Amino acid sequence: MTQQKALPDLTTYSILLKSCIRFRNFQLGKLVHRKLIQSGLGLDSVVLNTLISLYSKCGDTETARSIFEGMGSRRDLVSWSAMVSCYANNNMEWQAICAFLDMLELGFYPNEYCFTAMIRACSNAKYSWIGEIIYGSVLKTGYFEADICVGCELIDMFAKSSGDLGSAYKVFKKMPERNLVTWTLMITRFAQLGCARDAIDMFLDMELSGYAPDRFTYSSVLSACTELGLLALGKQLHSRVICFGLALDVCVGCSLVNMYAKCAADGLVDDSRKAFDRMPAHNVMSWTTIITAYVQSRECDKEAIELFCRMISGQIQPNQFSFSSVLKACGNLTDPCIGEQVYAYAVKLGLASVNCVGNSLISMYAKSGRMEDARKAFDILFEKNLVPYNAIVDGYAKNMKSEETFLLFNEIADTGIGINAFTFASLLSGAASIGAMGKGEQIHGRLLKEGFESNQCICNALISMYSRCGNIESAFQVFDQMEDRNVISWTSMITGFAKHGFAARALEMFRKMLETGTKPNEITFVAVLSACSHVGMISEGRKHFNSMYEVHGIVPRMEHYACMVDLLGRSGLLVESMEFINSMPVMADALVWRTLLGACRVHGNTELGKHAAEMILEQEPDDPAAYILLSNLHASAGQWRDVAKIRKSMKEQNLIKEAGYSWIEVENTVHRFHVGDTSHPQAWEIYRELDQLAAKIKEIGYIPDTDFVLHDVEEEQKEQFLFQHSEKIAVAYGIISTTPSKPIRIFKNLRVCGDCHTALKYISMATEREIVVRDSNRFHHMKNGVCSCNDYW
Repeated sequence: MTQQKALPDLTTYSILLKSCIRFRNFQLGKLVHRKLIQSGLGLDSVVLNTLISLYSKCGDTETARSIFEGMGSRRDLVSWSAMVSCYANNNMEWQAICAFLDMLELGFYPNEYCFTAMIRACSNAKYSWIGEIIYGSVLKTGYFEADICVGCELIDMFAKSSGDLGSAYKVFKKMPERNLVTWTLMITRFAQLGCARDAIDMFLDMELSGYAPDRFTYSSVLSACTELGLLALGKQLHSRVICFGLALDVCVGCSLVNMYAKCAADGLVDDSRKAFDRMPAHNVMSWTTIITAYVQSRECDKEAIELFCRMISGQIQPNQFSFSSVLKACGNLTDPCIGEQVYAYAVKLGLASVNCVGNSLISMYAKSGRMEDARKAFDILFEKNLVPYNAIVDGYAKNMKSEETFLLFNEIADTGIGINAFTFASLLSGAASIGAMGKGEQIHGRLLKEGFESNQCICNALISMYSRCGNIESAFQVFDQMEDRNVISWTSMITGFAKHGFAARALEMFRKMLETGTKPNEITFVAVLSACSHVGMISEGRKHFNSMYEVHGIVPRMEHYACMVDLLGRSGLLVESMEFINSMPVMADALVWRTLLGACRVHGNTELGKHAAEMILEQEPDDPAAYILLSNLHASAGQWRDVAKIRKSMKEQNLIKEAGYSWIEVENTVHRFHVGDTSHPQAWEIYRELDQLAAKIKEIGYIPDTDFVLHDVEEEQKEQFLFQHSEKIAVAYGIISTTPSKPIRIFKNLRVCGDCHTALKYISMATEREIVVRDSNRFHHMKNGVCSCNDYW
């Protein structure tokens, strides 16, 4: 037209602008606007309203407002509706409400488009009360019956503003006319807001009503199947989307990838990967979904990082969720070096300041034990809401930095952000990790005051806290008072009884769990097999191991094989342990061999121990634990030349043995002791008490077992070394610092030594005190010279 010197008129410009909006070519639309200005044509309200819509759609609210204000008396109902819609669509809800009220004051009466935009502006918790007033107006004016879009916006308003699906469903039922969009919206909101069963029922009702689902419907109902773990139904729906030619759609493909990842009984992602590979084209959403699937499936974190590298090499730019998932993978691998490279790329793309990326960075550093870096990552976040606070609190808790954990808790309270169930769960985990029952009880009191006493997540954390702090009866009391228990509640209680040596109670709890219809998971069976192992119930352990796949469809993982090796090895059946390892359908990893090596150390089988150590070092050549266990095995047999060789080898490779230490909580303060520790302010009183205890327990039959001194020194010196062990120092401090009526609870980062175990039993008899010891493996309850483990540990 322009080449032929024909000048466009206003109608032509209006059509061009509307086409640019329809095809979302906003840059071209702005160019048309400039040409329109240059043309000198007088603009009417139709063109000006179209321009408001153009700038609204591309997020330029200032230009849209400037055009609207410049219209003056030419503003009509369409102008006002366009401006209300502009504000509502660009997260300027209050401005939308003000514009709507100004319109009413000027005598304009809203139409369906204006009502729709206004309802959208009220689709949040802050303005939902205004939305309900608008709902009344819509019903009065008849627009509810006249326009489906109004009904859809009302459904969305109730769902988004307060999660009120009951009111949303009432709106849906009242609608005189429904279409595929209405049905899909209701199904989607049910699926997103935790009512997956209702979403599936709604889907079936929709089909019976004669509507054919589209890609968005299938995507939502597949998400509902994922939520409920309904793999069989999900597969049927997969067949249908293939029949209807929708399987190649990205939305449907992502839902299928997610479903197969989360519903796979064996935790594998093979079917997920097949669904991903069959998609003809991939975008950032599909790549992020498969990366997340690998991260969530456990033990596939390297593959997740490889997929991320493939994605960026294929010119797909990651989004904040891609970065969040791959940083989690780096955290799971405790590989902050790769994580830092990933984060640098996020900085380059301008996504580093997004909260979900920052939160994953905090968690990555925390999992790697680099809490200083985690704190720096936390401090540089622009906007700190409860999520990053929870991430850093959880990091401090898991790294046994209780003081920092509780300081941060006070900081959260001071900010006024509010504390949620996850915060309390992390704090309880922090108290549990160091055995600080006093602090745990204080948190328990605080959460009761905040009204969290019936929260399932909190109750599960309380069970774990009391159990790990040595008070199994308080843990059971919390469990017994729970109205709603899930698999985590049952598993926590079974684990507690197992760790405390109460195998019969653990197995009885497992039986009751099955009777309630609660489906056990992999962790439940680790607890059950550990319970059998701690008391030598070999046939019972075998029965439960075999039932994992045969009865419950759970494929044994390496932890379960390690439990079986521990069960056999602890009982002295080392040959059977070796036969079991050889019969495994997968190659035994370092965990399994380490378990066997520990059993060889207890039962003095040097040859088999050497073989186990070789297998560990073949897989993990830098593992100091294997060298230490083998060294101890040789030391127990008096083979000091071999001990010297191993220690020399460790020194050459710069491998450091983890230092053993014990701790005790007294009056909300944790006191830590190392071997021969004299740094405590009350060291003189502690060692005086130790000397007195040594004399008392020798009188009633204690004989020091110097085989547990793994140094080539004289017997007298060995005896002195034994009484400098950290667990004995901690008990002595407990005796002089606590009242006689209170149990002495001590904690050790490594396995308690055999001589200390014997000595503490005698101390419990000589002092008439109950002593509870938590080591790296289990609990020992000692009273009147008897231990709950019955010396089988």
